[in-house]
Amino acid sequence: MIPDANTAAAVELRNVSKRFGSVQANEGVNLRITAGSIHGIIGENGAGKSTAMNLLYGLHRPDSGEIFVNGRRRIWSSPSEAIAAGIGMVHQHFLLAGPHTALDNIILGAEPSRWGFLQRREGRARLETLASQYGLAVALDRPVEELPVGVQQRVEILKLLYRQANILILDEPTAVLTPQETDELFRNLRKLRDEGKTILLITHKLREVLKFSERVTVMGGGKVTGELRTADTNAQELADLMVGRKVNFGLNVAMSPSSAAVVMETHGLGLGTRSGSRPKLSDVNFAVGAVEIVGVAGVEGNGQFELIQALLHPGDPRCRTTGAVNILGQDVSGWPARRIRQLGVAFIPEDRHHEGLLLHRPLLENFALGQQDPSFCRGGFLQWNKLATAANEAFAAFDVRPADLATSARQLSGGNQQKLVVAREFYRRPKLLIAAQPTRGVDVGAIEFIHQQLLQARDSGAGVLLVSSDLDEILKLSDRILVMFEGRMVGEFSRGKVTESELGQRMAGIRKHSTA
Repeated sequence: MIPDANTAAAVELRNVSKRFGSVQANEGVNLRITAGSIHGIIGENGAGKSTAMNLLYGLHRPDSGEIFVNGRRRIWSSPSEAIAAGIGMVHQHFLLAGPHTALDNIILGAEPSRWGFLQRREGRARLETLASQYGLAVALDRPVEELPVGVQQRVEILKLLYRQANILILDEPTAVLTPQETDELFRNLRKLRDEGKTILLITHKLREVLKFSERVTVMGGGKVTGELRTADTNAQELADLMVGRKVNFGLNVAMSPSSAAVVMETHGLGLGTRSGSRPKLSDVNFAVGAVEIVGVAGVEGNGQFELIQALLHPGDPRCRTTGAVNILGQDVSGWPARRIRQLGVAFIPEDRHHEGLLLHRPLLENFALGQQDPSFCRGGFLQWNKLATAANEAFAAFDVRPADLATSARQLSGGNQQKLVVAREFYRRPKLLIAAQPTRGVDVGAIEFIHQQLLQARDSGAGVLLVSSDLDEILKLSDRILVMFEGRMVGEFSRGKVTESELGQRMAGIRKHSTA
């Protein structure tokens, strides 16, 4: 049964505020989560939703205001106290020890013992009961690094249930799941809800909020800006509330000409391993044309990262690349990354923190990365004034905030960090753009903007290779779609010739050797 708003509250935040230095992260937040419900929490990057959940989970203490759990006022000094009170959190990036078994990961920190001795059999019995009760089947004796991503998520949820959590906070829970795994996840979440659990769903995917939650809270500027019954709203209204303006979902994504020149192609591309195990890439053959977006879909860990490494670092002996890569008419096999970039190749990495930015350095220095070409140099030295002018132009065009060139990249929100990377790479006016997870972790306003820029790059004559685990993004933007599974291309589809469900099956390895 879906509870109404008059049911007792599992969680209440009353006038809660939190400041970090000069940043007011939360200001007077009032939030009421009905017991036994699935409640969505949405908002732009920097809206304060993560801070509010971290206050509830005990990672921080509020400067003012009160937190009530099941009607009782609570003050946490650590997450362990929140966990003991029945609150659990599944983070966007799973907190699992890969080499250890699922069983060990789940019971770690809450091991059953008797007279000082670990009772693994008792822990296993409890977990088998929970897995059966909630439909969360897991191979308990397998190392988690060998488990599919969707099963790893079950391990995280079982960790919470094993600790008897009744309030579950899920942060972007479907970011790396196939459509089938997403449907299975929410079937399990509904079962948990029907058992009386309360679920807080933090997500940027408005469709999931509308489909699976009963109520949704919108946050902006550190405050709650609205709360609605999902049955009474729609994606357009929620997006407009989040961003504070009309969001354009009707992008011009008309298919590009099929006769465009090829800007990149691979022939028998492979990437081996030092251990002699299954190759991470095997016999990959595909091409990207100018004025075309080619999307690569797949569950993470099926060779997408290695594909990008092989394209951009074919000369790195650590990559152990085989086969050939041709970019803009040049056989780049054995070339270093810098030389490839000088052909007119831009790259938006999937991990902006580790591959795209120097977080502790100023925005100007981050804009300079990769811009050390003759147009910004004289006598072997960078012309910082010229770079500053270019950076100011790019940041204004791409709405990077704040645009103070002396500000460190760490001080920007996730969405603005991503826009900084996008602004820098687009300023190069690339002929080939490789974009890996370009909108991961950014809000709907930034997603709309980045999608527009990808389409504009295509329409300006560039070829775009879009690698994304977000099927909505792949289906919306791609002129052609390739599917990767276990290091191979297992499907190719033209725009409009495949459904999300069919893509999900290919991503899961079903009919993996056929091509449509």
